[in-house]
Amino acid sequence: MILNDLFLSLGLLTLATPSFALPHNTGPKDHGEGGFIKFQNFIAGVTDATYDKWAHTAVQNSTAFQEMRSHILTMYDGIGEVTHSFIYDNEYGDCVDVNKQPSLRLQGIDHIAPTPLDSTCSEKGKGGQGPQVQSVDSPLKLDLKDSFGNVVFCRNLTIPFARLTLEKLTSFRTLGHFFSKGNDTEPAIGDFEEDEDGGHSSRRELTKRGDEPHLYAVAGQYTKNFGGNSWLNLWNPVGDFSLSQQWYVGGSGDDLQTVEGGWVVYPNKFKTKNAVLFIFYTADNYKKKKCWNLDCAAFVQTSKNWFLGRGFTHYSASGGGQWGFEMQWKLVGGNWWLYLKGPGAYEAVGYYPTKLYGTGQLSKYAEKLEYGGEVTRDAGHAWPQMGSSALPSTGFGHAAYQHTIYYTLRDEPGGVGAWATLSPTVIGSTSCWNINVTQAAVGGSWGTHFYWGGPGGKTCN
Repeated sequence: MILNDLFLSLGLLTLATPSFALPHNTGPKDHGEGGFIKFQNFIAGVTDATYDKWAHTAVQNSTAFQEMRSHILTMYDGIGEVTHSFIYDNEYGDCVDVNKQPSLRLQGIDHIAPTPLDSTCSEKGKGGQGPQVQSVDSPLKLDLKDSFGNVVFCRNLTIPFARLTLEKLTSFRTLGHFFSKGNDTEPAIGDFEEDEDGGHSSRRELTKRGDEPHLYAVAGQYTKNFGGNSWLNLWNPVGDFSLSQQWYVGGSGDDLQTVEGGWVVYPNKFKTKNAVLFIFYTADNYKKKKCWNLDCAAFVQTSKNWFLGRGFTHYSASGGGQWGFEMQWKLVGGNWWLYLKGPGAYEAVGYYPTKLYGTGQLSKYAEKLEYGGEVTRDAGHAWPQMGSSALPSTGFGHAAYQHTIYYTLRDEPGGVGAWATLSPTVIGSTSCWNINVTQAAVGGSWGTHFYWGGPGGKTCN
């Protein structure tokens, strides 16, 4: 869901009032009402489920329902006993044995790869210090308890696995739509022409697939890279689908491949209006080889501390505290590793094995890097807010931003990166959203960075 050949085919501040509250359990509707649903009871509910009980949902037909049910049971087959579960941000988290997770078993991986070091940038930005910001930590490290008294935490050698329920899957027509990015359709792919100097500046007509296209305010660079880094300012925009993310991209056409991650507001999928942490991949231009987080057997998680697909305890506030987290992707030793950083050091979260990409471009390295925002909407709705909902001209404390943007130069443990040199592109009306890029040479301690976003509206494309 990037723009094809857009960079390819794509002092202390006043604290923000936390928008987090421990969720009240309502119980997934496919497993009963009222009490906490133990893992074994959840599995029994899926095993016994029949289409007639779910025909009122969005699921397309009995065949699509059976595919969803089969996918859930296949993913959980072999996981064994789950001794600890909790609810956070209206989502069940089951602490699964790290060595029995579906991505190992179903990909035929017999051992978890050793954790490499993250990359650092080769030099600091110039031009003075940037504004001070606050890093949000993973909720699983904060000694929280859910409304049933369960600690929001996973023990060593387990990972937090967002429960795959029929309630979630049947919110979509098919399993493929559940794996897709946004508004139950395939994302739109932009197309760009080369100018006389070999650049990519002029956009051809944006292809529209499904009800609505995907629209963007992004900044990118064509360059050989092995991943990259940015600090993502965290907000809760209002709308059907709105995100802030990183893309690392290779190939083109049907062979387009990506590694992606950031935060997204997507209530239809994640059943919350909060922005949640996410990752995503595609190996075939968003057709069949694609999915979010741990929804399919793709990403191998190694960390017990980060709950993919869920929100945070703090979000930024206009005129108040500015919260965010740092994300880095790094291709090393045949795996695309994800690192996240809150108030402490980087933590390796896990990896996409390059076997997912076959002999495609991302099995070797990425050709383009891109950062910024994307939105889509359900038909008839207003276009969502992007970022903080403020235009970039409003500046720090009001507009959303990403900073410390650099890319990794080689396939090596540790190593140094180079500051990105980003070119902005806006798809949609600049009265709805925009992006302003500052390069590292004048970016201060933030290095390469940008402000972006806007209010959305009824007419943006």
